[in-house]
Amino acid sequence: MRTVLSGPAGGVVGAAATARGSGFENIIAFDMGGTSTDVSLVEGTIKTASDAQIAGLPISVPMLDIHTVGAGGGSLARFDAAGVLRVGPESAGADPGPICYGRGVQPTVTDANLLLGRLQPTKFLGGEFTLDLERGRRLTQEWLKKQGSDLTLETLAAGVVRVVNATMEKAIRVVSIERGRDPRRFTLVAFGGAGGLHACALAEALSIPHVIVPAFPGALSALGILWSDVVKDYSRTVLWRVAREIPHTRLDGEFAALERAGARDFAGEGWNGTPRFIRTVDLRYRGQGYELNLPQSRNLLREFEQEHRRRYGYTHPKREIEIVTLRLRAVLKSSRWHATADAGRTARGKIGSTSAGEAVAFFDGHKVTAKIYAREELSARKTFRGPAIVTEYSATTIVPPGKQFRIDDAGNLVIAV
Repeated sequence: MRTVLSGPAGGVVGAAATARGSGFENIIAFDMGGTSTDVSLVEGTIKTASDAQIAGLPISVPMLDIHTVGAGGGSLARFDAAGVLRVGPESAGADPGPICYGRGVQPTVTDANLLLGRLQPTKFLGGEFTLDLERGRRLTQEWLKKQGSDLTLETLAAGVVRVVNATMEKAIRVVSIERGRDPRRFTLVAFGGAGGLHACALAEALSIPHVIVPAFPGALSALGILWSDVVKDYSRTVLWRVAREIPHTRLDGEFAALERAGARDFAGEGWNGTPRFIRTVDLRYRGQGYELNLPQSRNLLREFEQEHRRRYGYTHPKREIEIVTLRLRAVLKSSRWHATADAGRTARGKIGSTSAGEAVAFFDGHKVTAKIYAREELSARKTFRGPAIVTEYSATTIVPPGKQFRIDDAGNLVIAV
């Protein structure tokens, strides 16, 4: 039953775990796949929300706070009635897919990156699948003629990338700036098959100082599910009106009852170990139709008003506050730290490696020569400088001119933006 956004949720878990291995606690997870992009902000610990929307429908179950937009490698380019270039949310999907896959006939974000030289035709999926650059150029040119456009291929491709980046930048702003968080205090963790192609441009636009591309970026969501803790969620709606004082004794009694239920459930399923209980409370001003979820504390009312001011910019000092729902999360830790360490050792670069060649690519309208590196051959603890194209089986990472990058001891690709 509880599988809403389960794939993206695994990505958030994986992103937080791998970033922590590189010493970064506050992150923005950026998962760009074939049809959509999922972003989530993690401030130390992963938090849940209970008032999300899926396909425009309200969902009121505990789930990770993930914002999704229709922007991916397969997102289709088009001109609207006014002649303005649009990208997505329609997608070429797996069938027919991008033009360069051999069957599509309408340009996509993937085709744009190929035309800009950012994807290398013979290094896609570790060389197991060759992108058809000639078909991409020919059919995109024919499509432009049908649209009555005189844009060059490179101009169109650059425009597609700028438009899709604007969509994803807005999504990152939703989970950060619009919720009172400064993106300059966070690290962008890019994964999914297309995340590394766009991460540096987004980080630069939002003044995010570092980008991390984890080991196995195309499989991070699956790895995150394997590394996830065993979690059970419990809740009780109480709808208590409080003036200026929280009934702590009554609150503790209700939470104790939920904790006993959680302990029984874990024992009944045969889990070893003692679960850790996390208590949170949904509060609102009386008359509001939405709540804020906060950890239980002795200063709950003051923290509610502080969070309300940070989130919405104001408070109601004289309005009554309501405690709506008590929420308990029971957690048994997994062995994910061993898993992340093993992943880092597997992905760590080799000493003394060199560039795997060069390619002509476009950055900000300028044609430059970028070095191509196979990620598994990058030297550990050595610093490299862009422009560069870092290839691996499940993803490609673009490093703009002048940006420094390295493989750290955790096996993560770290780029200083």
